[in-house]
Amino acid sequence: MKVQDTIVIIDDEAQIRKILSITLEAEEYKVIESSKGRDGIIAVANYHPQLVILDLGLPDQDGLTVLSEIRTWSSVPIIVLSVRSREEVIVKALDLGADDYVTKPFNTFELLARIRASLRRAHQINNSHVINNGNLKIDLSQRIVYNKNEEVKLTNTEYLLLMLFFKNMGKVLTYNFVLKEIWGPSHTEDSQYLRVFIGQIRKKIEEDAAHPKYIITESGVGYRMKLQES
Repeated sequence: MKVQDTIVIIDDEAQIRKILSITLEAEEYKVIESSKGRDGIIAVANYHPQLVILDLGLPDQDGLTVLSEIRTWSSVPIIVLSVRSREEVIVKALDLGADDYVTKPFNTFELLARIRASLRRAHQINNSHVINNGNLKIDLSQRIVYNKNEEVKLTNTEYLLLMLFFKNMGKVLTYNFVLKEIWGPSHTEDSQYLRVFIGQIRKKIEEDAAHPKYIITESGVGYRMKLQES
């Protein structure tokens, strides 16, 4: 019997929750609904879902606050689904730990694809010490990266950066998030560090560092490790 993935929907619009529930249940997901931020946080704590869909315009507290609170104790994948489309809001949500951001009105098929991608990434990371992406492979237990089965020589900082991208494969990581994770909160403005190290890593893992296929620049936002065909 197939084990169902549970998805918590936190959205104050009953019509949106209904559409999402029908769509997700048709795909054999178990759905938990919540119309308020506080109730949604409690649902995530109680049901331990595999994914959360979070609206930002909630009646009792802002969705960004909900996102921030969940991230203090859970790494569950969170897809923000919101009418807010300003770049600074999207960057803020990603900085706070959102795995993806979809604006309303949304395409159902695209949202389902993003849900599947987030769940695949989470399952792979949770179930294995080895993560594959195309010709690249990282062995987390031995701290070794392979490209076409040959070990890639990396400095400690390069390894930590690449590990961060593997663990968040497919997800846009903002400049601030990466700088904070690798160099600490006092270096979130030192984007030059990041550009230098990304350039070095690309030379070691990309066939053509000028046209990278693994670590993609998301202009004005950050970087993303693109999923490759196996």
